[in-house]
Amino acid sequence: MPVGRQASTSHLWPSGGAHLWPSGGTSTAHSHPRGHLVYAARGVLSVHTDRGTSVVPANRAAWIPAGFSHYHRAHGDTDMRIVFLPASLARLIPDRPVVYLVSDLAREVLLVLTGPDNYERSDREYDRAARARLRRVLIDELREAHEQPLQLPEPRDDRLRAVAQMLYDHPEDSTPLADLGKRIGASARTLSRLFHDELGMTFYEWRTQLRISHALVLLADGHDTTRVAHACGWANPSSFIAAFTDIVGTTPGRHRSGRR
Repeated sequence: MPVGRQASTSHLWPSGGAHLWPSGGTSTAHSHPRGHLVYAARGVLSVHTDRGTSVVPANRAAWIPAGFSHYHRAHGDTDMRIVFLPASLARLIPDRPVVYLVSDLAREVLLVLTGPDNYERSDREYDRAARARLRRVLIDELREAHEQPLQLPEPRDDRLRAVAQMLYDHPEDSTPLADLGKRIGASARTLSRLFHDELGMTFYEWRTQLRISHALVLLADGHDTTRVAHACGWANPSSFIAAFTDIVGTTPGRHRSGRR
């Protein structure tokens, strides 16, 4: 259940859930005995685990395996949907948190599996069988989809954590890695190696992921493209639009208006 700024509507049933969250709504850290998919039918969610942060706009779904401690935060008024998976299906997808691109078919299946029919009608045997078939279709769709680069890994090395914190606080900061390293007493070469070995990406790739994650939050809060571009470190909106489209798969304007 969300805490803090309370959700206006919440439904839970054995195979899933649906929550309407106000902007800024945040859950406590928790885990589930079954893995589950998290989808934002409207708005943007961030899903936080000790592995990193997944940003989930309306054309993505996040997978959280069983037992992973996590919490959610809503950015903009958000319609969050949850689908729990039985172990027989969960074993077909990764045993770590990932983000998937949602196809049109997968989106419709997610909406059916989490719509009002799941909690307003009696649980008939036919309905259970139909939902089981839909869950299998959903898994087939996800296995065909590529994992998406909206999972921002969390640094563990103290030097990387120090650099990351500076950029969390100021995502617009374009200071070169060498100069950031001087502030914490580490060379650019050492930091570059740590980014590659620990996070599996370059510093510039990681910073771009951070900026796009921040951009999704600002767009959900209603800021226009030009303001978001400057707030996230791009010198001009066209460069921001190109980077955003490359990672998210749609322009900032279309994303904000709900068109994929």
